[in-house]
Amino acid sequence: MAMTVRLPPELDAALEKLAAARHTSKHALLIEGAARVVDSDARVQRATDTAASVRDRYADLLSRLEDA
Repeated sequence: MAMTVRLPPELDAALEKLAAARHTSKHALLIEGAARVVDSDARVQRATDTAASVRDRYADLLSRLEDA
């Protein structure tokens, strides 16, 4: 899907410099960045879900430890 992205001038310049250094395009860098954000969010969600599962599974034990 086509999309227009408006970047602040300083970010655009930084992307331009990085793209040149990597011999790639700003488009490729934006795709890589978006993929990293999505992956990072998925990892955080998995960790949050795991922590909630542990909390629920061991709620009784955690409660008893609080009272100790």
